[in-house]
Amino acid sequence: MSEPSDTTATAVGRRERKKAATRQAIADAALRLFLERGYDHVSMRDIAETADVSTATVFKHFPGKEALVFDREESTDAQLVAAVRHRPAGLGVLDALRAHVLATWLPIAEHPEHEAFTRLVDTTPALRAYAERMWTRHTDTLAAAIADECGVPRGDLACTALARFVLEVPALAQAREDRAAAVGEVFDLLANGWRPPAARSTGPRA
Repeated sequence: MSEPSDTTATAVGRRERKKAATRQAIADAALRLFLERGYDHVSMRDIAETADVSTATVFKHFPGKEALVFDREESTDAQLVAAVRHRPAGLGVLDALRAHVLATWLPIAEHPEHEAFTRLVDTTPALRAYAERMWTRHTDTLAAAIADECGVPRGDLACTALARFVLEVPALAQAREDRAAAVGEVFDLLANGWRPPAARSTGPRA
C-alpha cells in the first residue's frame, strides 16, 4: 500500500482543523448564550444561529445541550490517562497527577468566566446531574489507568480511592486564596498521609 501523499495529508489536516474550529465556535456560542439567558432559555436552534451553522451541524458535534457546556469531557479523559501512562521516567504516579492538575486546572480556575460558569452549573439541576455522571466517568478512567500502572486488577480499592481524591482536589482548592499552594498541600497529604494539623497559637490560656 502506498504512503499518503503530502497533498493528501495536508488536506486531511486542514479538514481536521476546520472541524475543530467549528466545534469550538459552537461551544463558545453556546456558553455565551447560557451565561446571558440561562441554560433553560436557550435552544439548540438559538445556538446554531449564533454560531452561524445549521442545527444539524450542532448535533453532529454535540449530542445534546449538556455536552455543549462540558465540551472538553472526552479530552479530559484522555489527558488523565496520558498523565499516568506517559509520565517522564522516574516520576511517580502521584507526582505526575500533581503536575497535571497544576498545568490543566489552574488556568481554567483563573479564567475570567470561571466563576460564572461554576454558578451556571451549580444552579442548573440538569447540569449538576451531568457533572456528577462525568465525575464518575473520569474517576473510573483514572482509577483504571492507575491500576494498570501498578500492575493490579482494575477495581483495586486503593487505586479507586486515589482517583477520587485527585479529582476532588480542584473543588477543595477552588476557594483558597493561593490555589497552587492548596493543590500542593492536598497532594502532600496524599503522599505522606494525614497528620493532625498543628494548633494555631491564640495566646496564653487563663
